Amino acid sequence: MSFAITVENLSKSFKETKAVKNISFQVPQKKIFAFLGPNGAGKSTTIKMMTTLLAPDSGSIVLEGVDALKNKDEARQSFGIVFQDQSLDDELTTLENLEYHAALYHVPKELRAKRIKKALEIVDLWDRKDALVKTFSGGMKRRLEIGRSLIHYPKILFLDEPTTGLDPQTRNSIWSHIKQLNKEGMTIFFTTHYMPEVEEVADEVAIIDHGKIITQGSVSAIKKQTKTKSLEAAFLKLTGKHIREESASKLDGLRQRVKVMRR
Repeated sequence: MSFAITVENLSKSFKETKAVKNISFQVPQKKIFAFLGPNGAGKSTTIKMMTTLLAPDSGSIVLEGVDALKNKDEARQSFGIVFQDQSLDDELTTLENLEYHAALYHVPKELRAKRIKKALEIVDLWDRKDALVKTFSGGMKRRLEIGRSLIHYPKILFLDEPTTGLDPQTRNSIWSHIKQLNKEGMTIFFTTHYMPEVEEVADEVAIIDHGKIITQGSVSAIKKQTKTKSLEAAFLKLTGKHIREESASKLDGLRQRVKVMRR
């Protein structure tokens, strides 16, 4: 089996906080891989390291055979990324946003127009090519970000919480586009805390909590491992105790701050 992504012994700390703790996993080529965990579990820190935005304290990352820590520029050509937070320029048009991205990724000038048109057709935004992005809905902006990430023909698409804040209809539309890209041979790696999304689209899932990978496998394998009937039940069985303790601690702290403010 060939792997699009190989991560070994990856760790990252911020002062006293250990955000990612010596994790290892592999993602087969042309599969949809989900990184599932609650907020603060280490998902975004991991994806930032994998996409060369953040340097790890230790460990290795190989993307499509390229060492992403030693050859960042070459590794960046192998993937596209859709960030958790919107990163488009609202004051530019659809075309201007994509033209800037194409130049950033050194797409030859003679190929840019063709690639931009194809990317916008994939996400159904060609008819809005001249519109200012600030006039777009949240779902349209997310589709545009996906289109933008395809300009340099990446083999891997990273998605950090791609459907957060979107309504169910828009979420389904986004995933329809992503699944089509996967059918055409693209490896998809996405982070989420939304379990129905994982059950619907992921070939394989890694559950992460408190910076550690708790388990990894297909949804059916994880349910079998935990002797549960749903991914949610499996998730809670594997991580629920720790999450509830953390939530209770935060709630107690909030109550104490409210008492002080009322005095």
